[in-house]
Amino acid sequence: MNLIILTQNTTPIIGQVAWLLGKIMNGIFYVIDFIGIPNIGLAIILFTIVVNLLMTPLNIKQQKFSKLQVKMSPEIQAIEAKYKGRSDQESLMAKNQEIQMVYAKYGVSASGSCLQLLIQMPILFALYQVIYRMPAYVTQIGNTFKVLADKIMAVDNGGFLQESGIDSIANVVAMYGQSMTKGDLSKGIIDVLNKLSSADLTAVAQHYDLTQLTYEGQLILSNDTTRGLIDTYNNFLGLNMGDSPGALIRSAWAVGAWGIVIGAVMIPVLSAVTQWINVKLMPQQPSNGNEKASSMAASMKTMNMFMPLMSAWFCFSFPAGMGLYWVAGSVVRSIQQVIINKHIDKMDFDEVIKKNSAKSAKKIEKMKKTQERMNAYASMNTRNIQNKTSVSSAASQNQAGKADTNKTADGTYSRGNAKPGSMMSKANMVKDYNERNNNRG
Repeated sequence: MNLIILTQNTTPIIGQVAWLLGKIMNGIFYVIDFIGIPNIGLAIILFTIVVNLLMTPLNIKQQKFSKLQVKMSPEIQAIEAKYKGRSDQESLMAKNQEIQMVYAKYGVSASGSCLQLLIQMPILFALYQVIYRMPAYVTQIGNTFKVLADKIMAVDNGGFLQESGIDSIANVVAMYGQSMTKGDLSKGIIDVLNKLSSADLTAVAQHYDLTQLTYEGQLILSNDTTRGLIDTYNNFLGLNMGDSPGALIRSAWAVGAWGIVIGAVMIPVLSAVTQWINVKLMPQQPSNGNEKASSMAASMKTMNMFMPLMSAWFCFSFPAGMGLYWVAGSVVRSIQQVIINKHIDKMDFDEVIKKNSAKSAKKIEKMKKTQERMNAYASMNTRNIQNKTSVSSAASQNQAGKADTNKTADGTYSRGNAKPGSMMSKANMVKDYNERNNNRG
C-alpha cells in the first residue's frame, strides 16, 4: 500500500488557483449535502461543469484565434517565401516586421495561442489538486476524517502495528506530514486515511476501534447494518470513488460482483473514448503545403491518439474519482466544443477582420514607420560601407602611383632631390630594395 501525504497545495500560482477552486468545490458540496445527497462523484461532475463554464470565454477566444490563423496563413507563407534563403539581419528583421503587420491587420497577437495555454495550464493543474486532495479543500469531508484522526492520535499518534501488513502511518507522518503541515499531525493522518483503500481502512478501523465513531450524529464507517458517512461520500453508482478501478476490479472479481467489475472497467474506457471524441471535435490547423506546419500537424496527430490511451492506463491506478473527473471533463468540453464550433461557423470573419483592421490602423502605421526607419538605416549602412571601400581603393591606388613615379625609365628610383642616374639615386634604389626585403621577412 502506497501512502501519500496530501495537504493543500502550496506551489506558487497553482496553490493559489487550487485554493480558489477549492472554495468552489466546498460550496458545491455544501449545497448537495444541504439537500441530502452528499456525494463526491456528483460534486466532481458539478464542479467540472462550473469550471468549464467559467473557462468558456478563454475557449471561445482560442477558437477564434485558430480560425483567424487559418485566414492569415497564406499571407504569412507568402512573406516566408519572399525572404526564403535570406539570413542576413536586415532581412530577418524586415520579415518579422511584415509578419507582425499581418497579425496586427487581423487583430490578434502572435503569442495569442500561447497566452491562452499559459492561463489554462495553472487552472488544469489546480483542478487535479482539488480532486485528488478533497479533505484538504472540502470542510465536510475533512471534518469527518478529523474525528478518525483524533482517535488515532489519542491512542498512539498513528504508530500502529507494522506487522498488520499495513505500512506505518507513524513513519510516513514523521517523514513528511509534520514538515508539510507545519507540525499539524492530525492533517498528516487525515491525508493518509484519505488515500487508504477500503480494505486498508477497514484494517485500520479494527486496530483503533473506529467503527463506533460518529460525526454530527451519523456513523462515520460502515458496519454490517449501516452505511457510514465516508462510504456515502464515496459511493457513486455503486463504485467507491476513493478506490482505483484496478482495486475495485480485484475485490469485486473475488466475490463475483460483476456489476462493479463492469463499472470499474468502464471508467478508463470512457476516459479514453470521450477524450478521443473531444480531440476530434477540435478544429484542425491545415498545413497548406508548409513543411514545418505538416511536421507539427503529424506530431499533434500522434499525441492526440496517444494521450487518450495514456489516460486510460492512468485511470486503472488513480482513484476512481479522478477517472470520473476526466470522463466528465471530456463530455462537458465536447458539448461545449460543438456549441462553440457552431457559434464560430456563424461568424462573418471578413467583418471581424475589417473591424480588427480599423482598430489596428494606428499600430500598422507605426510599424510601417519603424520599417521605413529600418530600411533607411540599412541603406545608410550600405552607403557607408561602399564609401569606405572606395576610399580604401583610392588610397591603395594613390600609394601605388607614388611608387611608380619614383621609378625612372632606366629602372632606377629617385627620392627627394636626387638626380636621376646619380649615385644618390642608385643608393636610394638599393635602400628601397632592402626595405622591401625586410618587410617581406
